Amino acid sequence: MSADTFEVIGGNKLKGDLTPQGAKNEALQILCATLMAEEDIRVENVPNILDIRRLISLLKGLGVKVTPLNDNDFIFNAANIDLEFFKSEEYQNEAKHIRGSVMLIAPLLARFGRAYLPKPGGDKIGRRRLDTHFIGLKKLGGEFHFDEEENTFSIQCEKLKGAYILLEEASVTGTANIVMAACLAEGTTQIYNAACEPYLQQLCKMLNRMGAKIEGIGSNLLTIEGVSSLGGTKHRVLPDMIEIGSFMGLAAMTQSEITIKDCAVKELGNILPTFRKMGLNIEIKGDDIYIPAQDEYEIQTFIDGSILTVYDAPWPGFTPDLMSILLVMATQSKGSVLIHQKMFESRLFFVDKLIDMGAQIILCDPHRATVIGLNRKTQLRGLQMTSPDIRAGVSLLIAALSARGKSVIKNIHQIDRGYEQIDVRLNAIGADIVRL
Repeated sequence: MSADTFEVIGGNKLKGDLTPQGAKNEALQILCATLMAEEDIRVENVPNILDIRRLISLLKGLGVKVTPLNDNDFIFNAANIDLEFFKSEEYQNEAKHIRGSVMLIAPLLARFGRAYLPKPGGDKIGRRRLDTHFIGLKKLGGEFHFDEEENTFSIQCEKLKGAYILLEEASVTGTANIVMAACLAEGTTQIYNAACEPYLQQLCKMLNRMGAKIEGIGSNLLTIEGVSSLGGTKHRVLPDMIEIGSFMGLAAMTQSEITIKDCAVKELGNILPTFRKMGLNIEIKGDDIYIPAQDEYEIQTFIDGSILTVYDAPWPGFTPDLMSILLVMATQSKGSVLIHQKMFESRLFFVDKLIDMGAQIILCDPHRATVIGLNRKTQLRGLQMTSPDIRAGVSLLIAALSARGKSVIKNIHQIDRGYEQIDVRLNAIGADIVRL
């Protein structure tokens, strides 16, 4: 059997503490931003996951000196960058596998006047256009080309100049790219309909500590006064809100008593209220989240008694990365819910595996699924399945941990892309997961 496989024995109740890793989606932005300066930048709480290791490998190839202080803390120095690495086979192969590599473009364009990128890979969760990135960079003066034969992007400019930019979508990585470019552009840039999630706020705060002039942080209107250069700083990555939500869903499904430590609770937005609507008991103890073992959890209805609908939206709406977790959690709830995945059209296609495990789910269309909770009257049963993307992979792992008997999950490198040693950490509190 493939080494890229988990064998899971379900039915165990877990008990203990879990500490979330550093946020993957923040770390991808922060690490790309280390290219913006020639001085040392220290970054702490970096998750030791596949996507981050790939990005660090790309940074090293570009000439960034990377000094690990331990598994999660690093010093980056981008004083000597080798733009010829763009043309190497190593760069093209690695950049294709990690979507976050798209955020290398703006720092390199701003500092050196050119950048190059193979079309990035990442999760197969539907179309994820790069138009927002390139339209914004073009408005700042970048000249963009797409080579259809090579499937590669290139962009160059003499000097970026500030502009008013109205984004057609509040893209997080698109906003991050445009913000980084604008920091070193001449004049003033305004970005309206900017993404405003905590990880983007963290990027802006770090850039300001490096000498940038960004106003409006936390809002959807950012004003950036360009500067000639940026310097070094120290930055700590927030805990990963997606992992926090995953652990809450795990506690619910396995009827487990779990404390999630050091959660930066004030940065979690709508996540806690949404899980409470799903019937989960949540106690906040300082910055920790305590989930007591629950025999059952009942999904709330709307005030008029109609079925609850949960949908994703740009921040401060509910994050799309936790929709898969909510869907799995709903399978053993008391009551029903309509899960409406608005932002990606292929993220619900893993529900066929849950149906095979015994869940009652009606897939209405690529964006909507109605889940009729079993309220533990019937336990899910073990199954052999394949992880299609990071979040669906963890959702299937949670389902397997709650199921009767043995499950086999293949393609687990998708899970490893976003979750640090998930098997080791869950086994420490009573799970039975073997990495084959």
